[in-house]
Amino acid sequence: MQNQQHEKPLTLCVIEGDGIGHEVIPAAIEVLKRVAPDVVIRPMHAGWEYFQKHGTSLPEETVQAVQECGAVLFGAASSPAYPVEGYFSPIVRLRRTLQAYANLRPARYLPIPTSREGVDLLVVRENTEDLYIGHEHTENEGRVGIAEKVITHDATERVSRLTYELAVRTGRNKVTIVHKANVLPQSDGLFRRVALEISGYYPEITTDELYVDTAAYWMVKDPTRFDMILTPNLYGDILSDMAAAWGGGLGLAPSLSLGDKIAIAEPVHGSAPDIAGKGIANPTAAIMSTAMLLRLYWNRQEAAQRIEEAVYRTLAEGDHTIDIYVQGAISTAEFTNHICNNL
Repeated sequence: MQNQQHEKPLTLCVIEGDGIGHEVIPAAIEVLKRVAPDVVIRPMHAGWEYFQKHGTSLPEETVQAVQECGAVLFGAASSPAYPVEGYFSPIVRLRRTLQAYANLRPARYLPIPTSREGVDLLVVRENTEDLYIGHEHTENEGRVGIAEKVITHDATERVSRLTYELAVRTGRNKVTIVHKANVLPQSDGLFRRVALEISGYYPEITTDELYVDTAAYWMVKDPTRFDMILTPNLYGDILSDMAAAWGGGLGLAPSLSLGDKIAIAEPVHGSAPDIAGKGIANPTAAIMSTAMLLRLYWNRQEAAQRIEEAVYRTLAEGDHTIDIYVQGAISTAEFTNHICNNL
């Protein structure tokens, strides 16, 4: 994880992508520039729309720009509902190519009806392996489908170290290791052993462990039980979406994928083609993703806190977009203006 010095200007590669990415990402940039006026923006392209025009969803010049900047704000990528030769998910390819190996998904209470008071947790998900490596095939004339689950010592060690370092840096005091080692002793068992070994270097952080089914139960019953969760790719994907429900829903959920020299900030919501271009998309997730970038990659704590408090205050004052509730809803631009006024 690379923290740039406060004195240096920030360089950010911005990829709006598809759909509402063209609306929420400019909103996030507007807010970011208020708290970090020295940020240098490099607009680049990726996504389904770009693929349709140019035959690739992730051009090489975008990958090169991301490598040079180190920091990315990615909007959303649409995916066709049918196989398209040559098309691949640009965000998945970007994470793997640049080894953004830790996906961070926070869930915190926001003053809206669908959120839950007292929730403040962070799911850290290993981002490069597990069942998501894409090694699948069929046998017996398509009647048997087989997928490989890969867990390695090195990948588990680096995501575990990052998790505990984040716990120390951000003042969290408990990590729950989630796995299914009782059924998968060679893969999840390896993840468990390595994560517990790393935990031993951080005695000031309380460590416990749960089977993934039990963790899901507690995520529904009492999410305040959790502080940080460390888990493999598939379980983290599921548990972080469950956690998002307590923070107001997937439409408000931010994320940050970290590697040793890379940070990719990305709202969790998709491209939402049904509302794209209508000016009603909720920019909260994109704005809060930039706050994560400021706090955890650029090490600008005060700027990040200003954004987080401004979003909270705006929602507490009753300003909201139509996805939260219809009555009194305002546009994307109006909502963004309220946040800027509350900075």
